[in-house]
Amino acid sequence: MTPELRELFDAALVAHGHSYAPYSGFHVAAAIRTRSGAIHAACNIENAAHPQSSCAEASAICVMVAAGDLEIAEMVVICDGEELSTCCGGCRQRIREFAKPDTELHMAGVEGIKATFTLDELLPYSFGPENLRR
Repeated sequence: MTPELRELFDAALVAHGHSYAPYSGFHVAAAIRTRSGAIHAACNIENAAHPQSSCAEASAICVMVAAGDLEIAEMVVICDGEELSTCCGGCRQRIREFAKPDTELHMAGVEGIKATFTLDELLPYSFGPENLRR
């Protein structure tokens, strides 16, 4: 793991420790490195009214945008469990809004990176902002 990826993973690991998942027990965190080099991390936050919950990836994007950044350069997502977990479909589309098809998304557990995908591999033939530009 490169020092840059380790820094991103560590930011996600800290956020993972703050995950609020009293209903599912499934803790998730995401850390984004932007093109400017800034790192923004967040965790999932569940709610008794389940549709009101927030995914870690969506939360990290909100933190990124609130900080004034708009382009994801790389992302780490840490999920509980032994099985490889990837971003849900809704989060893949949210990531697509701020990332290029070749952006690397690293899927991890607390022990380390399990797999790396490009956004295009996780969301092929995607619909993005450029589709709406005239």
